[in-house]
Amino acid sequence: MSDAATIGQVVDAHRALAAAGAGDLVWGHMAIRDPAGRGVWTKAAGWGMEDLCPERVVLVSFDGAVIAGDGERHLEVFIHTELMRRRPEVRASVHTHGEAAVAFASLEEPLRPISHAATPFLEPGRDVPRFERTGNLIRTPELGAALAARIGSGAGCLIPAHGLVTAGADAAHAVLNAVLLERACSTQLAALAAGGPRRWSSEAEAAAKKAEIWSAEGVRAAYGHLVRRADATIPRPAAGAPARPDTKEIPA
Repeated sequence: MSDAATIGQVVDAHRALAAAGAGDLVWGHMAIRDPAGRGVWTKAAGWGMEDLCPERVVLVSFDGAVIAGDGERHLEVFIHTELMRRRPEVRASVHTHGEAAVAFASLEEPLRPISHAATPFLEPGRDVPRFERTGNLIRTPELGAALAARIGSGAGCLIPAHGLVTAGADAAHAVLNAVLLERACSTQLAALAAGGPRRWSSEAEAAAKKAEIWSAEGVRAAYGHLVRRADATIPRPAAGAPARPDTKEIPA
């Protein structure tokens, strides 16, 4: 795959996240593994997800150096580099600051399969992981490696007082996992506010729903919907847009 094609995927993925409501001003980001093994392609710091265009994508080495593109990297790029260093099958990852995910993680409640959205994150006898070492920025390779270890082989984790991280075999899976984890947390928060939940899917039913609803075909169909929604609702920056913002932002 050419660099231009990978950059296009990064742009589409960020715009899809924006269309799903996953943006947080200029913070939060996703990354795609460089097909040539040089590092990860991701959003340059200082831009919102809806601002993304090819000029605002950077290639960051596994050591954290910007080796292509004109923007600055996010401080938390090690979320992506260390996860992909540890898991060769992961081709894309997402970090967002979803309000529902943050609120739910603060309750120390197990995530229940009360909705379709929760099922990708639950294995028999296993809750969605929480990374509790810090709620501050994941700004070092060591913290990134610890976060990757906590996620293990799963689809993602919650970071109390911070947000969420998800992984996938491609951009579609990583993005949709982020959207689904935020949605699952929101649904359970609503149930908790109403005095529940009192019932949810069994482990067998949850596993069946995960396989049937969130098959590769289902994931790509849902992701395609988000990309189309972004194209219909979010204007793309004009060609030749500046790579760096006018004001200095905190590149978290």
